[in-house]
Parts: sequence; structure tokens; C-alpha cells
Amino acid sequence: MPSRPSAAVWPVVHSERQALISDLESLTPDQWTQPSLCSGWDIHDVLAHLVDTAKTTRLRFLRQMIAARFDFDRANKDGITRARAAAPEETLAEFRRVRNTTKTPPAAPATRLVEAIVHGEDIRRPLGIFHSYPGESVEAALRYQLKTGIFLGGGKERAEGFSLQASDSRFGHGSGPQVQGTLLALLMAVSGRPASPEDFSGEGATVFVRGLEQGDRGAGDR
Repeated sequence: MPSRPSAAVWPVVHSERQALISDLESLTPDQWTQPSLCSGWDIHDVLAHLVDTAKTTRLRFLRQMIAARFDFDRANKDGITRARAAAPEETLAEFRRVRNTTKTPPAAPATRLVEAIVHGEDIRRPLGIFHSYPGESVEAALRYQLKTGIFLGGGKERAEGFSLQASDSRFGHGSGPQVQGTLLALLMAVSGRPASPEDFSGEGATVFVRGLEQGDRGAGDR
């Protein structure tokens, strides 16, 4: 499947942003400070990151990277500092204001799907919130991550040496011992998020999960 054109991506991104807003509107103060799946970031931090990226144009991205001396971790941290309001409700209000923007850094449109889905789960899973994503969009995000290196926020290296097979679609990738899981489970795993052995099956599942546990899930994967 080729990358989804920008015109097809944005309606999904806008819909997912609105769905996340709805899920966050009733959070308690304690929930906002709960750790997310992004190491070192709480729920409020991830939301602030989403606000910052929703405002980021190509030119602004380049300026931010120059200011951060091309350190992605530092650029992300600076972005959170800019976008994180004193109260989570204020940050959420700003996210609501920018939810329908179509601004993007100099990257493929599929990165917006990756962001909306993966960061949505970074927030929802620790809070015990279930959300169903469009399968076609999850697959497009997964395909992008599998062709993009970890240094650029992808997960190509995490899948090397395995045959990935989605249990909820016809999607398949790579060669080697088979690892089967849902599109969402595969996307989160190759994006560097904690993986549960129960989410995968196949002859390569144990080694695949072990490799993820031993790998680097630092801020550079965000």
C-alpha cells in the first residue's frame, strides 16, 4: 500500500485529535500527572507535545532544530516547555483550538498518523482508556514506521530479522521467524513502546519481545 496522500491523512488526524480531546475532558488532577508510555513524560507532557507539533510548520521545525543544535530530544523538551500551560485544562483548551490545523514539519504525511495513533495510546493505555482506530490508518502508520530508521522516529531496525503478520488484516512484512499481532500492537512495538508477550504469537514472538525489552525506548523514538 503506498503512503496515504495528505488529503486523506488530515481528516483522520483531525478526527483522532477530537476523540482524544473527548477522552481527556474528564481527567482528574492525579490522572494528568500519571506517567505516560513515553519515558520521562507524564500525560500532561504528551498532550503539550501534541499541541506543539500541531503548530509546527516546516520553517518553524528547522528553526527549532537549529536552536536545539539538531538534538531531537532537546527539541521535544523545548516544545513541551513552550506548550505546557500551568493547568492541564488550559493545555487541553489550546489543543482543542488547534485540533483542525494542517501544519506539519518537513516529513511524510504518514507521520501525522503515527503521531495521532501512537501518542494517543501513550496517553490512553496508562489511563485504562480503550479506543478503536481505523485499521487502514493504523496500517499506513505501521508501514511508514517499518521503512523509517529509529534515529528519525521510526522502527525499521526493531523489525529486522522477523516476518511480521497482522492478525486483523492481510498485512505482512519482512522475512524470518513469524511474529503475529494486531496492527496496533505491531505499530506500538516497532515504535518503541512496551510490548506484552500476550500481544504476540508465532515462533519469533518471544525473541521479538525480548529484543524490544533490551532495546532503546528513549525520547528519540518519539
